[in-house]
Amino acid sequence: MSEPQTQLPTDVWIPASWQEYLQVLTQLQTDKAKSYYYKGHIRLEMPPVSFDHGHDHVVIIFAVSLFATLKGILATGLDTTTFRKTKVQDCQPDVAYYLREYAQTIPTNTGIVNLDRYPAPDLVIEIAKTSLLDDLGTKRSLYEELGVTEYWVVDVQNVQIIAYTMADQGSKRIQESQVLPGLVIAIVEAALRRSRETSQSEVGTWLFSQFQQKDS
Repeated sequence: MSEPQTQLPTDVWIPASWQEYLQVLTQLQTDKAKSYYYKGHIRLEMPPVSFDHGHDHVVIIFAVSLFATLKGILATGLDTTTFRKTKVQDCQPDVAYYLREYAQTIPTNTGIVNLDRYPAPDLVIEIAKTSLLDDLGTKRSLYEELGVTEYWVVDVQNVQIIAYTMADQGSKRIQESQVLPGLVIAIVEAALRRSRETSQSEVGTWLFSQFQQKDS
């Protein structure tokens, strides 16, 4: 990338040095673009504006937080937060969670989460309306290398969650969360489908009953 000051295309990976990437971020300070850096490439994504993306984003956060609350699992959720390994990787997943002993790992007033100093999140979630193939491909590799424990991709158009457990820089599909034991992915998918036809508060009531049944 020879001219970082020019307008960059979005939703594609562009070759760039780390310094060029930082220059781009400086120019985007007043914008809301999500940014990623991986293997010498930049990817910029403009903020989602679709109803469906924002809608599923809220439902997913509610479902995970409710489950953790009912099961007594310490959890701290983060919305579109920057995680960085200096000169190596940078990412802004839609949702991330630190769980149990790591729930209070990141101190208040932290800006960018420095992964040279702090652990990677236990759970990362990308909401995919137009970025599905990249979320399943390059970003999955990025999160594997960062040391994320579990990764979900929410396929907005097909109302599906593709979930992976990650270890040793590899990943494997799962049907039940490993970081939130007892949370069946199909139940969260069912909540997303219900939310297409009823209010989110009614979906919350349904999820509450489903999670309570798991204890009975």
